Amino acid sequence: MRYFVWFSYDGTAYHGWQVQPNGVTVQSELKRCLSLLLRERVMVTGAGRTDAGVHARVMAAHFDTEVEFDAQVVTKKLNGLLPHDISVDRIEAVAADMHARFSATSRTYHYYIHTKKNPFVRQYSQQIHYSLDFELMNEAGRILMGYDDFGAFCKAGSDVKTTICHVTHAQWHQTSPSSWYFEITANRFLRNMVRAVVGTLVEVGRGRMSLDEFRLVIEGKQRTQAGESMPAKALFLEDVKY
Repeated sequence: MRYFVWFSYDGTAYHGWQVQPNGVTVQSELKRCLSLLLRERVMVTGAGRTDAGVHARVMAAHFDTEVEFDAQVVTKKLNGLLPHDISVDRIEAVAADMHARFSATSRTYHYYIHTKKNPFVRQYSQQIHYSLDFELMNEAGRILMGYDDFGAFCKAGSDVKTTICHVTHAQWHQTSPSSWYFEITANRFLRNMVRAVVGTLVEVGRGRMSLDEFRLVIEGKQRTQAGESMPAKALFLEDVKY
């Protein structure tokens, strides 16, 4: 049987989602705890590969097992075994051909920023010390949706077969006089893509890059021409759709 696990995590203490040889990851913790509960080696496949320090409000993963179990009971026990910064919402049986990564139709990320010192959001939002033109940044966000090759925002050296992504939403939202978040939805994302996109939009918002120059960055497909990658702590995987 194939099962989906729906869960969330604070990525601060982890070296990303994917199992690493020399670091604790979310995937390794989920795999370890599921294997203990089901008393067999469980392989876990996630909906994506969040980088070190990145968080997820909604994440999905699948695993296969012939062990019969009560999903609600295992969910409760799994939460008891997992570290405090990983929480399982539910486990559900799915069709054998459902794949956490390849069956997903879209992912949505949020990147949070604030402009006024705030000790209560500093761990999950990036403080910006300069003025930004959010209207102009939203114009740049709309430009993103007119392209499908995002090589300019892919981390150098990434082992991807294609840099094609279909972005369907890219917009800044204000949540208070001093806080905003950038929301972006696409069918897939490249490694480091969202943080690189936000860093480049910030260049536009600061007046250091025009909209025409922004277009040229996308069309040039060179990571060195885009803005700096923003810190991971303010990035959240917000949703995965199937």
